[in-house]
Amino acid sequence: MTSPTIRTMSGATLLFFLLHLLAAGWTQTTTIGSPYLSVGDGSVSEFSFPEHSQGVLLVSCRYPGPDAWLSVDSLEPTVVVIENVTASWGGGFAVGFQSVLAGLAPLQLRLVEQSRLVEERVDFRIHVHASNQEPVAHSGLGHFSENPVLYALLPLIFLNKCAFGCKVEVEALRSLVHQPHPVILGILGQFVVMPLYGYLMSVAFSLPKPLALGLVISCSSPGGGGGYLYSLLLGGDVTVAISMTLLSTVAATGLMPLSSTFYGWLLGAHETLHVPFLKILITLLFIAVPISSGMLVKCKLPRVSRLLLLLIKPFSFTLIIGGLFMAYHMGAFILADVHPPIVLAGVTVPIFGLLLGYLLAWCLRLPGPQRRTVSIEVGVQNSLLALAVLQLSFERAQADFASQAPFIVALSSTSEMLLLVLGNLAYNKLCPTGS
Repeated sequence: MTSPTIRTMSGATLLFFLLHLLAAGWTQTTTIGSPYLSVGDGSVSEFSFPEHSQGVLLVSCRYPGPDAWLSVDSLEPTVVVIENVTASWGGGFAVGFQSVLAGLAPLQLRLVEQSRLVEERVDFRIHVHASNQEPVAHSGLGHFSENPVLYALLPLIFLNKCAFGCKVEVEALRSLVHQPHPVILGILGQFVVMPLYGYLMSVAFSLPKPLALGLVISCSSPGGGGGYLYSLLLGGDVTVAISMTLLSTVAATGLMPLSSTFYGWLLGAHETLHVPFLKILITLLFIAVPISSGMLVKCKLPRVSRLLLLLIKPFSFTLIIGGLFMAYHMGAFILADVHPPIVLAGVTVPIFGLLLGYLLAWCLRLPGPQRRTVSIEVGVQNSLLALAVLQLSFERAQADFASQAPFIVALSSTSEMLLLVLGNLAYNKLCPTGS
């Protein structure tokens, strides 16, 4: 029996293979009540095919009408894209397609005669499997999750967080217990408004389902560790920023999966999402332990504390620029085939979050430093958690495709915040009285 899988081959071999399938399809005996359409020899309904390849499926048609035409759509265009449908011998049709990512793509076949639907079938599927060949590395650092540079930066990040611990004011922490408005506003913006914005952007830009889900998950993430760094550089309240980051990360254990699942259901994404609870716990420890150590150093070793405070700004600038370069370098192969709509949508996410946070804080008449802090905490999100959710929930090819969204959001956030910091420094130099 001829295999229903058709792979890229020479013209003569392909022609012989199609003729053989055509003969197999038309030598079957037509029975009363049998469907008009069948694929290949009609014995199977699922066809296996390698990713990133072109192929042809032959659809046999037993309908006697001379004006009948076949329309074919892929119900999962991120896995398979239908390129063309052409008439074949004996009333059959040849369907050309391009496989993209590993996954399963149901096909919708519609036989139409003069705008009248004769038959519709959705029981045929193309299963795209990962190629056996080793993928070509687009950067010398390999996949971003396996990058050793990320771990090499950890000691520097830890030391920088200790310096932030020296900036924490105990009295400010106590006041948050009685007036938790900034924290409440941050959680409201991060887990209610931002996911809604991500969903609306995915609909407005007609993003493919994996990209839309990646964008929503990015917008459902808690505040990032860079939030209190930017608060320091932009004149925000560092103590409030650290408290907001810690509490939003704790809240993410329940609100992040709730938001992602709800909007995933609206987008028709029925895959099971795995929440990286261990990574969230590690994130909490990586924030709480060094900052607590910095607070202890401030009390017990004031000289060391003053030295750390002198280093905090140059360390922060180094981490911002190094993080921007490293994120782009590690994600270069993911962004090689980036879709322009996700770039447009992703660039707007930090801007919208900054404006949203500032507006919410202004409505409650919070002090200027706290307004800036709430704005930054809502606009700067922990994209690494979004990446972890996607990498744990999907196969590597689909996860990397969906990861375009958090990578774009992370790069946009860092770039836009760096511009704000540089603009603020220039303004303070030119207008010192207004600083």
